[in-house]
Amino acid sequence: MFDTDAFVEFALSSIATWTPKVGAALAVLFFGWIFAGWAKRFSKRALKASPVDDILIPFLSGIIHVMVIVMVAVAAMGVVGINTASFVAVLGAAGLAIALAFQGTFSNFAAGIMLLTFRPFEVGHFVQVGGGTGVVKEVGIFSCILNTGDNVQIRVPNSQIFGETITNYSANDTRRIDLTVGVSYDDDLALAVKTCMDTVTSDSRVLSDPAPVVAVHELADSSVNLVVRPWVASGDYWNARWDLTRALKENVEGAGLSFPYPQQDVHMHEVTA
Repeated sequence: MFDTDAFVEFALSSIATWTPKVGAALAVLFFGWIFAGWAKRFSKRALKASPVDDILIPFLSGIIHVMVIVMVAVAAMGVVGINTASFVAVLGAAGLAIALAFQGTFSNFAAGIMLLTFRPFEVGHFVQVGGGTGVVKEVGIFSCILNTGDNVQIRVPNSQIFGETITNYSANDTRRIDLTVGVSYDDDLALAVKTCMDTVTSDSRVLSDPAPVVAVHELADSSVNLVVRPWVASGDYWNARWDLTRALKENVEGAGLSFPYPQQDVHMHEVTA
């Protein structure tokens, strides 16, 4: 037969036991939720004042928000009296499984954070990274997009960029053009040097500081090779290189100097028995 008095006594005892715990857990959840929102807003302001790229700020502040909420939920469960050790263990195992499943993705993500933090290159720079060469169009969380000189798009995973050699042709304001001019052994070297120097200094794109260099570099098999090394702004590099190559050819020939063709002298000796 149902014992009403025992049931009422059990219900009142349970209410008396669980009401403080549930109330405390709800209080933890309430104030924890408020703290999580405050932590998210504070992290956003702190990240905006740091060198971290804007694209990372919502993601990182969101991670902080979720981590605080998870910790608050675990704390509330502990207040109620639930054994949180097994719950934390389950969370850890699930996190490990997810990390192993998305190992490559996380590697690209971590490399993306490093690229956006240290900024070895920026959008618009001409770079050689991860086996690709082109102008940077986008620096993303997981990959970077390059446009090659013939307008082909290359998407390079960040893990193949960070930690490898990065060649940034646009990082500095100036670049040196290295050209070689070969003249005949019979030509006047002083005239050759003067002609090359006059050619580069007459180009308005060539900088006076650092000063251009023209010097006899090598006594080759068929020619005396001069190095011509003017400095230009990085943005003028290719146009100046092409124009100077043509101007040097025309001016050297115009000065009466010659570009010798590669040749070999073959001496034949008749051998008699």
